[in-house]
Formats: sequence, C-alpha cells, structure tokens
Amino acid sequence: MATPVALLSESVLGWSIFTIVLLVILAFCWVYIRKYQSRQESEVISTITAICALAIALITSALLPVDIFLVSFMKYPNGTYKEWAASNETRQQIENTVLYGYYTLYSIILFCVFLWIPFVYFYYEEKDEDNSNKCLQVKNALKYTIGFVIVCSALLLIGTFVPLESPPNRNSTQWEKVQYLFEELGSSHGLAALSFSISSLTLIGMLAVITYTAYGMSVLPLNLIKGTRSILYERLENTEDTEEVEHQIDKLKVKCADGRPLSMRDRRNLQDLEDKFQVLRRQGRHLEIAERNCCNKVGSALRPMKILLGVFFILVALLFFVTLFISNLDKALHSAGISTGFIIFGTNLTNPLNELLLALQPVFPLDYVLITIITMYFVFTSMAGIRNMGIWFFWIRLYKIRPQRTRPQALLFLCMILLLIVLHTSYMIYSLAPQYVMYGSQKYLLQTTLPTADPSQDNHTSAITKICDADAPEGKTVILYHPQSDRLQWRMLHHTIGNGW
Repeated sequence: MATPVALLSESVLGWSIFTIVLLVILAFCWVYIRKYQSRQESEVISTITAICALAIALITSALLPVDIFLVSFMKYPNGTYKEWAASNETRQQIENTVLYGYYTLYSIILFCVFLWIPFVYFYYEEKDEDNSNKCLQVKNALKYTIGFVIVCSALLLIGTFVPLESPPNRNSTQWEKVQYLFEELGSSHGLAALSFSISSLTLIGMLAVITYTAYGMSVLPLNLIKGTRSILYERLENTEDTEEVEHQIDKLKVKCADGRPLSMRDRRNLQDLEDKFQVLRRQGRHLEIAERNCCNKVGSALRPMKILLGVFFILVALLFFVTLFISNLDKALHSAGISTGFIIFGTNLTNPLNELLLALQPVFPLDYVLITIITMYFVFTSMAGIRNMGIWFFWIRLYKIRPQRTRPQALLFLCMILLLIVLHTSYMIYSLAPQYVMYGSQKYLLQTTLPTADPSQDNHTSAITKICDADAPEGKTVILYHPQSDRLQWRMLHHTIGNGW
C-alpha cells in the first residue's frame, strides 16, 4: 500500500524541479525578448505576448524530461515498484496528472497560435500614427483573427467527427455507418479533437524544423568557430572611415569658401556626407563603450572555448543525423506499422543515442540531464536558425531578427514558429531514442521457470531483471504519456486518411 508521505515527497521532488526550470525559463524569455525588441517600436502588449509565447514553447519542451523522471522514479533498479507506487490507482493518478499537463499546454499552444498571437499581430498592424481610435483598432484586429478561429474550429470538428476506429463491418449499410458515427460521438472525443488539431500543427512544425532547425544546427557551430570581428579592428576601421568622410566634407566646403554657392549635386553630396559622418561618430562612441565593457574582454578570453564548443556542436549534429537515419530505417524494416505509431519490438539496429541514455541510467541523474540538454539543443538551434535567417514567406523576407532593432511583428512570428517547432521536436526526440523516451529507465522482473536436475522435484522459478521495452508484460511497466508514447496522434492521422468515413 502506498504511503501518502512517500507519494507526496516523490511528486514534490519531480514538480519542484519543473518549477525551478519554469522560473529559469521565464527569466530567460524576458532577457531574450528585451535584447532583440526595438526600443522605438516596443509595445507592452506585444512584449508580454512574445515573452509568454516563448515561455510556453520552452515549458512544453521541458515537460518531457519531467515526464521521464516521474515514470522512471516509480521503480527500484531491480525492477520492483516502490512502496508509494505499488498501487495501480496511485500510478494511474500520476499518469493522469502528467497527461492533463500535456493537454493543458497543448491547448494553450492552440489558443496562442489561432487566437492570441494573430490578434496581437493585427492589433499592432492596425495601429495608426495618432493612435486615437482604440475601438476601431480592436475591431479590425478581431475581424482578421476570425479567419484563424475558423481554421481552428474546422480542425476541432474534424477531430471530433472522424471516428478513431473503423466500423467493425465494412459491408455495413450507410444507415449503420451513420448510427456507428453517433455512437462514437457519444463517447468522450474532446481529447481526440485536440489531438487531431495538434497533429495538424505538428505537420506544419515539421516544415519549420526542416527550414529553421536544420539551418540552425549548421549555422550555430559555424558562428561559434568563426567568431565576431575584433572591437579593436572595428574601431580602427571606423576611425579611418571617419577621417576619409571628414576629408571629403572639407573638400566640398573649400569650393564655397570664396562665397560661391554649391551646385545642387554638391549640396546633396555634402548632406549625405554629413549624415554619414554623424553615423560614423555615433558608431565610434558605441565601439568605445563596447571596448571598455568587461563582457567583451571575457568573450575574448573564452574564444578557444567557443571554437571547441562549435566543433562539439558539429559532432552532435552528425550524431543526431546518424541516429535519426538508423531509427527510421529500423522503423521501416521492423516496426508494427502506422496503426501502432511504428512501435518497434526489441532492439534490431543499434541506436547510439538510445544506448548512451541507457548506459547513463545507473549514474543518477546523468540520463535526465542528457535528455534535457537534447531537448533544449533543438529549441536553441531553432532560435539560432530563425535569428540568422529572419522570417521568410517562400522567397520573400518579411522581417529580420536583430538586437535592439527587431519589430514587434517579427518577435510574434518568431514565437509562433517556435511553438510549431516544439510540437514536432517532441516526436523527433522520440525518433532519436524511442526505447528510452517511451519507457525511461524502467526495468521489470521476468519470472522464468527452470527445470531441476531431479525429475521428482518441481521446477523452480527465477526472476530476471530486464530493461522495459514493447515486449514487457502488461502491468510490468508504465508508458510515458507524451503524445508520441500513447500514439494518439499517429492513430488519429491513420484513421482519418486510411479508413475515411
């Protein structure tokens, strides 16, 4: 029987870690958005929206390691359940808590993608110079946001009406099919509707991962290796440019020294040179401040570390490429098909990352630290890709992401793209290490019957500790409740496309 004190202590430990991570995420989001937003065009509502949306993206990605930790912590290393988790009711309660956490965050993502972010974006777009008519501004923003709401409603309705299972008899009449449909609607399909909507956004997130995350995995290590230009060199270049522009200004002023007026062309050139001179002087002051900044000196001292980190990130990207190739090849050759979410029974092809996570299990908490680093790696490489590429619509660049000069619309786009990327990242991590992400570090006891040397005696049983996988008997293991583990998205997609109505 589970003791309430033990159950409370284990739950508090898992959720305390998540709370600490939550506070760190909020602080990071505030610093990140404030670093890139334009001081001239900043708006309170757009800033708060960007910070909250970015925080939701990071919190959703941080929930997976907590899920793995809670599920794995239910068992001892020998495969038996801990006292507080011995009750099936207690385990189900913890699983439901995590499941509700996932669906709550995914519901918030739907709200952000289809309502909150579009409304704030159009609200800022409708802002006029005098900013006099707020009601008209809100009205126009709501008018454009309705289109996103209609798309979300259509996805939810499709997820509600399309049955998860095909009718038992394919030769049934149309009336029987309609009757079966209403029987299906009588069951709770709210989660199915949400899952279908999330699946649709995950497909869009896949395109964002291909575009931005892949680029970020390349450009982040290359930027670390290449580094930035020396402040001293930039100051020297700025001084030379300033002297050259000043010399050109003096040459033009000499022409009118005797009182003769300058031509229209010379006056225009003089105005351009004076503007350029002011810009160069302002840049010189900024470079002088940056040269005295201690952060710049620390960055120069850490230059060798940045090069090593860049080389390490290149090796990590190659490891992920090899791991994804092996994992997908294993699914194509040995999985149970799309109806099960391409679940793999046993280990057929050696997955290096999966083996590394399993090897780190005995040394607590290295495996949890590694899975957290992997999750954050995909998020931050995506942010690096968006920052370097900017926001594009096909071949047209819409916005640039630059420190202190990023428009509010660009920050909102950045956060929306990150929300879509996070949805697909959870499935991508499942593809990287399917066994570990599905079952964590759980083990189970397998009872085997061994014959005795004396035929007159009964056979004796022996318990063998094994790592949990798809072959584990029912009730011996707990499956994680992230969307890829219960395979609801894949089943929903399969039945929508394959079985139809």
